[in-house]
Amino acid sequence: MTALTAAKAPSTARPFGSGLATTTSMTSTPLGLQFELREQTPRTADRWRGPTAKPASTEMEPGATYRLGVRPVIPGTSGNWVRTNVTWNSITHQMNRLALNAEQHRWFTEFAALYRATTRDVYTGADPDWIYLDDFHSPLLWPLLADATRLGIELVGSKKDTSVTIGARSTVRLDAASSDDRDLQLATILEIDGNRYPAETAGALGNHGVYHFELSPQTVFLLAPSPDPLSDEQRRLLKHPSTLVVPADDVEEFLAEFFPKLRRSVEVSSADESIEFPEVIPPLLVLTATFRAKHVLRLAWDWEYTEAGGVARLPLRETIADEDQRDPILERRTLALVEHTLQTSEGSLDLVAQLLPNTTLQGLEAAEFTDKLLPILAELPGVRVDVDGTKPDYQELTEAPTLSIKTVETDQRDWFDLGVIVTIEGRDIPFGPLFKALAKGQKKLLLVDNSYLSLDHPAFEELHRLIGEASTLQEWETGPRISRYQAALWAEFEDLADETEQAQAWRSAVAGLLQLSTVDPSALDPTPLPAGINATLRPYQQDGFNWLAFLWKHQLGGVLADDMGLGKTLQTLALISHAIEKRGVDDAAAPFLVVAPTSVVSNWLAEAERFAPHLDVRGITATEGKSGARLKRLVGGADVIVTSYALFRLDFEAYQDVSWAALILDEAQFVKNATSKAHEAAKDLNAPFKLAITGTPMENSLTDLWALFGIVAPGLFPSARKFAEEYVRPIGRGESPEVLEKLRRRIRPLMMRRSKDIVAKDLPAKQEQELRIDLNARHKELYDTYLQRERQKLLGLLGDMDKNRFIVFRSLTLLRMLSLDASLVDDKYSDIPSSKLDALFEQLDDVIAEGHRALIFSQFTSFLGKAAARLEKEGIEYAYLDGSTLKRSDVIKKFKEGNAPVFLISLKAGGFGLNLTEADYVFLLDPWWNPATEAQAVDRTHRIGQTKNVMVYRMVAKGTIEEKVMALKAQKAKLFSAVMDDDAVFSAALTADDIRGLLE
Repeated sequence: MTALTAAKAPSTARPFGSGLATTTSMTSTPLGLQFELREQTPRTADRWRGPTAKPASTEMEPGATYRLGVRPVIPGTSGNWVRTNVTWNSITHQMNRLALNAEQHRWFTEFAALYRATTRDVYTGADPDWIYLDDFHSPLLWPLLADATRLGIELVGSKKDTSVTIGARSTVRLDAASSDDRDLQLATILEIDGNRYPAETAGALGNHGVYHFELSPQTVFLLAPSPDPLSDEQRRLLKHPSTLVVPADDVEEFLAEFFPKLRRSVEVSSADESIEFPEVIPPLLVLTATFRAKHVLRLAWDWEYTEAGGVARLPLRETIADEDQRDPILERRTLALVEHTLQTSEGSLDLVAQLLPNTTLQGLEAAEFTDKLLPILAELPGVRVDVDGTKPDYQELTEAPTLSIKTVETDQRDWFDLGVIVTIEGRDIPFGPLFKALAKGQKKLLLVDNSYLSLDHPAFEELHRLIGEASTLQEWETGPRISRYQAALWAEFEDLADETEQAQAWRSAVAGLLQLSTVDPSALDPTPLPAGINATLRPYQQDGFNWLAFLWKHQLGGVLADDMGLGKTLQTLALISHAIEKRGVDDAAAPFLVVAPTSVVSNWLAEAERFAPHLDVRGITATEGKSGARLKRLVGGADVIVTSYALFRLDFEAYQDVSWAALILDEAQFVKNATSKAHEAAKDLNAPFKLAITGTPMENSLTDLWALFGIVAPGLFPSARKFAEEYVRPIGRGESPEVLEKLRRRIRPLMMRRSKDIVAKDLPAKQEQELRIDLNARHKELYDTYLQRERQKLLGLLGDMDKNRFIVFRSLTLLRMLSLDASLVDDKYSDIPSSKLDALFEQLDDVIAEGHRALIFSQFTSFLGKAAARLEKEGIEYAYLDGSTLKRSDVIKKFKEGNAPVFLISLKAGGFGLNLTEADYVFLLDPWWNPATEAQAVDRTHRIGQTKNVMVYRMVAKGTIEEKVMALKAQKAKLFSAVMDDDAVFSAALTADDIRGLLE
């Protein structure tokens, strides 16, 4: 029990209330809650203003109405608690005027508001200063009084010696005893915290508590909540004499007629056991379980009362119409037992759903309730279960699952159906429902034979992971599938399964991949070079050829990703020759299809003529490729067909109608966009072997790799969405080295990547240097002006890069052009000299004078045009190549065989398919954030066949966006090396943060 005893009121000079939750001002005025028992004066004709009340006297008037009132008070100047101007109606606006304690003031306003909101008979007559707790109908009164303790609000009386105590528990019951003359005496027993008090000096607080009072020798108030709501009969017992006498002649009638109803509203017992009560049949809680088709179970709960008059059914919850017929005490006991049972039983469902009338369960919930809970409920005292319909024989399977997994051939050579059989207690579990349940995160599964099982088993968790990795649910047509490129995944299936069965085609397809996974490609058995190859392969080229021959033997696709200039074309021609040489006499002479950029088609024909003159290699022109029949005639008798990506995409149906020995994609970065028509065509073409050739397998992001392997090794990686979740994001954040290692492990057998470091002894030195160039004053001032304008425009757009990407890159391009030459932005700035061109020609003077030849690259053809005009003005001969050049091969031949010391090339047009070892100087006029693109440009000259040292100059305008581009390029280079070489990982995508960095 917590006692709050009124004492002398504290002065306003000291802090009030040791229970304060927070520190209050030393000068704030504390508040107290004053208690007083008040006698109510009834309305009379001469008291037209309504009833009044006065403090109860020690001599209480018989028949008078007394209520317990409370009101706010504050300390007075004499040390007493006084009302002054603080009333329930005025307290809300008295805080500042009286400097009231803020937290205590808030409590009083909440107290009054709750009273008004929940009390039906609010007294608003001539006695407005008091709130009567008899009418406080909300049980929230008790938490409020506990808060008063915490806040230091004193509970006081009208007299200084008043004691106000808050108890913990109160009960009101009747005790029956027989007197000497056989009368039946019913005594009201009021107990508060184990102590008895007379009923005539007690009152009810709403229906949730009781108060006891004493007025002499000192005033005492004791309040306590009741554990259950007080019935109307219990409340009527208070404020009345404690004992009621039933004459002996009426006892029998009382026990037979009145006792059964009386005990429903108030507990009646006989402490001395002098009264023998008639047997009362307690109400029975009846659960009607109605079983319907499709595992539907309807639950209806109600009460069954048996009395002399027969059997009555009452609803689960009490209504006004039936409250006189019910026994709330026994009902509460039975419901408490049911609630406890449901809460503690294994496999219990949501308790609230169980106890609501007309609840319907379906599927697994119905099965679990029927199997686990229905038998338990039927055994509870006071509960009966009635069954309507046929109760299914639900049974839980509890033994550990046994897994059998096998591969089955399909009509798609790269894919095998994955057969999964799960057996528990001799029953085969259908895979479709099982995996759908796992995919939805369900904990249990109901089967058609009325058995059900828990999915909370390590085998199911691992099976879910592996099946999810093998394919995605929405991609299945006839069931889950596994690609032959997922050999490592199959090994995990074998570890999980109790039994596996492999199709013969699966064993053949996977054997080679498993061997590549465990053997270094350089350790593969050497493959003799075909007789028709007119070249001597370097050791690393021989290793590459051995690897390609191994892939061909096992019909495994791959990516030949050697650095530029290491002879990828030669290695591929050796593979083609080897494959043709190994053909049996009965094998169909299907040609190899090579798809390359338009500018590279002629280079392929030239390289084939040089290194493999024995092969019949034919190129397709635009006019020859438009007719399917013409394509078939051209293909007839050919060993190799070379076409462009544009023609392959436009005439794909004609190419699909031809039988091909293999598809070879040169400069395969052209199909890195998985949404492009070219990628779709390469992926869909029917060819038993597909090879991608590229020096830049990952130009911008990891999705480039995903796109390439989606063509040559379908199934090696999951869908684009899952690849982004499992690989791109974790690796981009640099937080998951194990994910990076998993990616390397997947691609290593199917990608051959050698850098120039391995052939350094076969190449002359390459020296790279940055030339930092100062813009002249006018140029720099103009650049800074534009920078501020573009920065203000862009920073507000970066929140939605996808929507504003075009605007962002247009602004960035403007700043990059302005870094080169102001006149590229507007002709009116043509009088501002280009510091870049001045610096370039300072270098060229010495290069040309010493007999060297130079390649000059730029992203902007307009700037190349200004360089060309400057060369003409200086009288220097040059060659020129960009995307609009029609006779590309003639221009290249002119430079290779002529004497022009300078070759102007746009970065896009000259980044692949060129062998320009005649030049030994390279000038990059403007940096680009893709390091692979720049590397390709430089390697036009630094490649096998170069005999002179190569000098590379990157020209960067100081204080411009170009410096930021150089930093971003270095970041992307680290990503590439992280995936291919070491552990340094950085973000691949050009993000909003990247853009902000460019604008700083």
